[in-house]
Amino acid sequence: MKHEPSDPDWERKIRASFARQGAMATIGARLMRVAPGEVEIAVERGPAIGQQHGYVHGGVVGMIADSAGGYAGYSMMPPGGSVLTVEYKMNLLSPADGDTILARGRVVKPGRTLVVAQVDVVSIKGGREKPCALMVQTLMVMAGRADGPQV
Repeated sequence: MKHEPSDPDWERKIRASFARQGAMATIGARLMRVAPGEVEIAVERGPAIGQQHGYVHGGVVGMIADSAGGYAGYSMMPPGGSVLTVEYKMNLLSPADGDTILARGRVVKPGRTLVVAQVDVVSIKGGREKPCALMVQTLMVMAGRADGPQV
């Protein structure tokens, strides 16, 4: 489904906001793709974000999924506002055991107050993708509240 952003500055806002996220920097997450209503975020597997079995921790999977869906929604929001997650449901489908974990967020339904997004998370190993999580998320449009300084 194609969506048209209402803010001509949507991409710069997303990139600037992502750059300010200390949580994403802490886990080594990278913004991979930004398009209207769609955002992809990846993280490389490593001991700092692993759990006891060596998989990428489910909390880290949730972090990149939340941000990918959130920024997909943010791309649809009007100027002068920001985004805030108000709810999500995530199913962990299989262990995140790839070399790269990639979250693909997309807007399902844009709205004036609430935006619904879906995020598919895949584990990539040897060039092959395997689904590892699925998230459905509700985002709130924070009208009149800027995302951060100089946005």
